[in-house]
Amino acid sequence: MTWLTRRHAFSASHRLHRDRLNPEANGRVFGKCNQAHGHGHNYVLEVTVAGEPDPQSGVLVSPAAIDACVREAVLARLDHTHLNDLPEFTAQTPTTENLAIQIGRRIAGSWRATGRVRLAKLRLEETGSNAVELDLHGHEGND
Repeated sequence: MTWLTRRHAFSASHRLHRDRLNPEANGRVFGKCNQAHGHGHNYVLEVTVAGEPDPQSGVLVSPAAIDACVREAVLARLDHTHLNDLPEFTAQTPTTENLAIQIGRRIAGSWRATGRVRLAKLRLEETGSNAVELDLHGHEGND
């Protein structure tokens, strides 16, 4: 099995807050991420595909194919946005975990699966000390 990972960067802001919690509870749950005006991150997204390289070319998949999928499904939608303003976060807090799940759904919906290569995982780094990984195996869009 061969794995290929592509890295992409985007910037977005969010506020971690639940209306049903009082201010003290929001502070306990979300800490400094509950600031009234939100805050931003320079996210790093890694998308990994897995499979067997083409026997003729030795290439697993064109990196440009992964890049195009990520640009279309993720970057065009999320880069330089306030995540709380997006419909998918109307009823859901835009934590790194929830953001990774939403990104995984978008990528799986855009990925053009082949018999040789499958989506394997994504890793979303919010800060140098906070990252979430998501197993994408079995979530390909066009199997």
